[in-house]
Amino acid sequence: MKCPSILPSEPERLRSLDAYGLGSDRPLPSLDPVVRIAARMFGMPVAAVNLIGSDHVFFAASTGIDEPVDMSRDVSFCAHAINQGDVMVVPDALTDERFHDNPLVTGRACLRFYAGVPLLSPDGHALGALCVIDSVPHKDFSDEDCERLRELARMAADRLELRRIEVAPEHSRPAFDEFARNAPNPLIAFDADARLIGCNGAAAMLLGRTPEQGLGEPVDTLLPERDRVAFRALLAPAVAQGSLDGLAVPKDIIGLRTDGVELLLGLTLFLHREPDGITFSAHLQDCSERRERENALRRMASTDGLTGLANRAGFFRRVEEVLTRPSPAAVIMIDLDGFKDVNDTLGHAIGDGILQQVGHRLQALVDGDGVAARIGGDEFALLLAGTADLSRAGEVAHAVLTTIEDPIVVDGHEVRVAASCGLAVAPLHASEALELISNADLALFKAKSIGRAQCFTFQPALRMEAVARRLYSMELHRAAHEGEFLLFYQPQVRLSDGALTGAEALIRWLHPERGLLAPAAFLPALEGGPLAATVGAWTLEEACAQAAYWRRNGAPDFRMGVNLFGAQFRVGDLTEQVRSALERHGLPPEALELEVTENIVLDHDDLVLDTLQRVRALGVGVSFDDFGTGFASLSLLKRYPLTRIKIDRSFVEAMLESERDASVVRAILDITRSFALDSIAEGIEQDVQRIRLFREGCVHGQGYLFGQALSADQFAQAFGLGGGSRISNG
Repeated sequence: MKCPSILPSEPERLRSLDAYGLGSDRPLPSLDPVVRIAARMFGMPVAAVNLIGSDHVFFAASTGIDEPVDMSRDVSFCAHAINQGDVMVVPDALTDERFHDNPLVTGRACLRFYAGVPLLSPDGHALGALCVIDSVPHKDFSDEDCERLRELARMAADRLELRRIEVAPEHSRPAFDEFARNAPNPLIAFDADARLIGCNGAAAMLLGRTPEQGLGEPVDTLLPERDRVAFRALLAPAVAQGSLDGLAVPKDIIGLRTDGVELLLGLTLFLHREPDGITFSAHLQDCSERRERENALRRMASTDGLTGLANRAGFFRRVEEVLTRPSPAAVIMIDLDGFKDVNDTLGHAIGDGILQQVGHRLQALVDGDGVAARIGGDEFALLLAGTADLSRAGEVAHAVLTTIEDPIVVDGHEVRVAASCGLAVAPLHASEALELISNADLALFKAKSIGRAQCFTFQPALRMEAVARRLYSMELHRAAHEGEFLLFYQPQVRLSDGALTGAEALIRWLHPERGLLAPAAFLPALEGGPLAATVGAWTLEEACAQAAYWRRNGAPDFRMGVNLFGAQFRVGDLTEQVRSALERHGLPPEALELEVTENIVLDHDDLVLDTLQRVRALGVGVSFDDFGTGFASLSLLKRYPLTRIKIDRSFVEAMLESERDASVVRAILDITRSFALDSIAEGIEQDVQRIRLFREGCVHGQGYLFGQALSADQFAQAFGLGGGSRISNG
């Protein structure tokens, strides 16, 4: 078992932890909803907030654990997690050298899966960790899951910070031993009958009276009337037992000046056994400034610095407060459409001005207990407290769309942006804050999928779709790690004589239950998920290996086309991956052609351009796929280092019946000749199409006329390539 390391900042970390006044006998109930949400969100039996002491670990909150107890720091997974900069995920503890022989793994707990994220103090010290735990391994905990755990950790840290603020006076409160009339600190004394017997000058000044004023009168006249019964109830048992032991003496009280002004006072109470009876002395501290500082800290912690609206944490707390009453409420999640383009084009100063004006407009749409918030980037939210009427909430949501669409003028620039909205109401759609906000967010996701400037109201089916997406994501992770993806190859031929010149590598999924799946069934989810770069790298490696094998076994001039994902330009060094794959398999650069679509080029313009230029410098071909179906194809031809253009199948299919489509094909071929580029047409299914394309000057073609996508073995048999596939395609 590997024990967690102790960092040099450990003394400072322990001092930070001590400021929260927590221990195994003092949990923090406000963290209970967080761990319950974590357990439900990830489907885990156990979730906890563990705080790491000098040699032990204690639970501040937990769910799924019958009797939380302190544990040794040496065996704690969370003690390792606090040394991480981010989420620590242990998919299977039995296969992890740090934990395989840990008593929590081998003992009754049977811990197999762990994911934990450090909880940081304001000065950056790790206090402990929020974690989810299971007795079975999970290899499907995704990047999206990690981000959700981080969000919950930020919520837990907010609640810990409120705890620190609450207990701060306990650590800074001065004490004294006896009543002194001339002491510089405010002091009062009263007898067992709770009658005032002394008040020094500092206390008199604080309370707006003279030292002699009110002597002999009930001391609780210094308190608001609403607090007097509770104060008397505190004194009675103290007098009866002759001590304050075991009594819950408040740290703060509300004092009442003679002019009726209330003020927050720190209180330290002492009981004295005198020969003639019991007396009390109280040290008072003016906490008005502290309260202002605390309120200011709360405002800062809950307010977006740019717009002055509530921030993410403040919005969540406000929704939580409303639903705890309980009270009906509606939440509208808002995302600006096209803001990134404006921000990138006009600069961040203009972008900030737009966000500020949007914030002002949204603030004008809420009233009473309503809240407008900026929850991050170009995302906003509205809370309509007391509103459970869907039609009324829908009216406000459409007012959001309308008001944001109005032109915005910043520094002389007139800018137009649009927005999409997602709407959910309580208690119809949810009864807890996190669920209500999450449901509104799902509705926003749906609205954005429909198009710009749309509003969508939450439906239960959206939650089911989200679960399905998560399950599908889990299946994709399994497919990538278990070798379920395969490559099929569609032949590419020379139109002049039908000779095989190469193939396009096309991915397939051999699903263990659903059989062989075509790209349309899974490619959109794969492209938009975290696995795109990983699967893209595997495809490149596999295709290069197969091309090299066939070039050595009957097709010396064979060229392989490989489609790229947009993520491959953002993750890692694509140029180095290509160079390494060519070198590893002894494949000459001209035997590889990388295919990109216009969407990839437009989404990451400069990054893609630079990468493709470096790839082309290696001698690798670059093909523009689906040419003619986008918006900026002609202008892109001047900038990008292309070697071949692929004519989209939609034009090929219709060119014999539609003169317009035939004209598009002729125009594309004229362009390729003008730019000295090679050409290939997709989707050729009839010989008459092949003849027509050849006469128009198209050099290569692919489609069912020449062969559908085949496995490596089928491809080798069909085209007489000796030896079939290289060992395996899995």
